Amino acid sequence: MEIPDLVQQELGDEEIRGGVNLGDEDAACFTPTRTLVYRSEGLLSDEKVASYPHDFERLTVSEGRRKTKFSLIYTGEKLELSVPGNRSDAVLERLLEGKLAVSGGIAPDESLAGVFRFSELTLVVTDRQLLKHIGNVTWDADYEAFSFDDVTGLEFEEGSVATAVVLSFNERPERIKAPSEEAPMVRKTLEEALFAYHDVDSLADLNTKVGADPDESADEAGNGLGLESGIDPLVSNDEEGGDDSETASASTSTQAATQPASEQGPTAEATTETRATGTAGIDTDSVDPDTSTDPDITELEAQVAELTAAVEAQNEQLQKQERTIKQLIKELRQGR
Repeated sequence: MEIPDLVQQELGDEEIRGGVNLGDEDAACFTPTRTLVYRSEGLLSDEKVASYPHDFERLTVSEGRRKTKFSLIYTGEKLELSVPGNRSDAVLERLLEGKLAVSGGIAPDESLAGVFRFSELTLVVTDRQLLKHIGNVTWDADYEAFSFDDVTGLEFEEGSVATAVVLSFNERPERIKAPSEEAPMVRKTLEEALFAYHDVDSLADLNTKVGADPDESADEAGNGLGLESGIDPLVSNDEEGGDDSETASASTSTQAATQPASEQGPTAEATTETRATGTAGIDTDSVDPDTSTDPDITELEAQVAELTAAVEAQNEQLQKQERTIKQLIKELRQGR
């Protein structure tokens, strides 16, 4: 693509990394820090160049029948860019690549393999990680990053309407539903990126190479968290800096659940059996009507529900901590 003279004048010391033809003589040229959109001379307008810096805070996409409008929201202003609908995917990929590069979301030598949008889900596949954003805006700072170093499995579950991509990171599955018509490209992009990263030639070889060690998986299944950080499943009162009634209640319930039945008597055996039934996901409506109204059973069910809620909250907090730790490690490595 020939670079218009007016764009050359706007470049300064920067270089053009890529470009997209927008029809006729119009073009979008991408530098490391901004997008320069050239509009050729028309009957009612002169030729001009508009600049769109890549340090925007949010990006939204609005698709029409012929045109796609990109809205780039900055701290003090909002810029809009309209392109032909059949050029929107290429422009979106370049805009996100620029945004991630200036914000440190990808390394300087990291390249994008593909960008996909499914309703409120945006996926970015690079040559070393998967980035996922969910929301009514196409992109902002609230996204998740999953390194290919942590991949422990990849599966595809095909359906009549959509295909579920099950990509596991540290034994935790991330399920992504892609429409059937776009699923083949998603699969091809993910497989090519992962195969190249892990130096394998097939899906079977990938799963064999990245699969977790059986002994390690058993240990992770035992603590119910699957974390390698060594963080305790429940935060103690000392760590919280005081007596917390909810944490204390959860701790008491945990002790009652783990104490041997032989030390608790007949009532404890009923407690253990009820807890096992509840945590196994069996429908409590199937309980015998004569026993479901027993006050002891009702109290036990309440304790199980309370314990479950406390554990789930702690697990969610630990997952956030783990992601934060990984991000800090990544930033430290990049700063070397």
